[in-house]
Amino acid sequence: MDLDALAFDYAPVGLLVLENRIIRRCNRHFGEMFREDPKTCENLSLAEFYASEEDFQVMGERVMAGFLAAGRYNDERVMRRRGGELFWCRVRGTSLTPDNPFQRSIWSFADLSDERPLVELTQREREVAILTCRGLTSKEIGLELGLSYRTVEEYRARLLRKFSARKLAELVAKLSGMPL
Repeated sequence: MDLDALAFDYAPVGLLVLENRIIRRCNRHFGEMFREDPKTCENLSLAEFYASEEDFQVMGERVMAGFLAAGRYNDERVMRRRGGELFWCRVRGTSLTPDNPFQRSIWSFADLSDERPLVELTQREREVAILTCRGLTSKEIGLELGLSYRTVEEYRARLLRKFSARKLAELVAKLSGMPL
C-alpha cells in the first residue's frame, strides 16, 4: 500500500471523495463513524447520511454558496448513522473543481457526540442554532432564513428551554460543546 492510500485509509477523521454529492471513496474512520462498511458506501448519495432529505437540500445550497465564495466550506451539523441514530458532526470540505463546485470535492467528518449530546430539534431550530453559534444576530438570522426577527427570537427561546440555558451565551456554550 502506498503512503497516500495509507494516510487516507487510516486518517483519524472520516474522509470522503465526492462527485456530485455521490460517495466515490471513503476511509475506515468514516465507515466506523456512520456504522457502514466503507466499500458499501461507494456510489451512495451523501443524502443517505443526513438527518432528513430537507437537511440534504438546505445544506447543499449553503455548501454551494460557500464553495462559490471561497472554494471551501465547514460547519457543524446533525448527521445520521446507519440504524437511524442522529449525532453532531463537524464537516469540512474543499472543492477540487471551482467552475463546478460539486463535480469533485474532498470532505472530512469528525464525530462530536462525546462533546455535544443531541437534543431533539426541528429542522428550523437546527438552522437557528447553527447560525446562532456562528455569531449571527436574530436580525441576521432572520434575513438568511427569510424569517422575521420576532420569529427568530421565538426559536431562540425554545432553544434556551430545550438546553436549559438561562441566557444566549450559555446556549452557545452548550451548542458548541464548550465547558461552562
